[in-house]
Amino acid sequence: MHKGINTKREREKAVVSEMIALYCRRQHGRKNGLCPECTALNTYARQRSDKCPFMETKTFCSNCKVHCYKPEMREEIRTVMRFSGPRMIFRHPVMAVRHVLEVKKEKKRLEMCDET
Repeated sequence: MHKGINTKREREKAVVSEMIALYCRRQHGRKNGLCPECTALNTYARQRSDKCPFMETKTFCSNCKVHCYKPEMREEIRTVMRFSGPRMIFRHPVMAVRHVLEVKKEKKRLEMCDET
């Protein structure tokens, strides 16, 4: 597999794991580690990322046309993202800014593809 794809995949997994950890700390009161529910979600999200056949051409799952998460897991990750997304700027500012820039770049690319 291409080195850039591996780096991208690992960065995506790191962002998701950080968002789940922030959510668990704030919503479930965990000081160290994740609760069993958040551990299961983190493991599931990382497995989905590992198996993603579109990693080379997409930035994040939210921009993907194929949703490989089970419906209940997809709803759980959405809840985590809604909560953690705005708070990431305070916890991990570089990671958060990079994520926002990549999402904007991807949306612009998708708009250009739709126009042609």
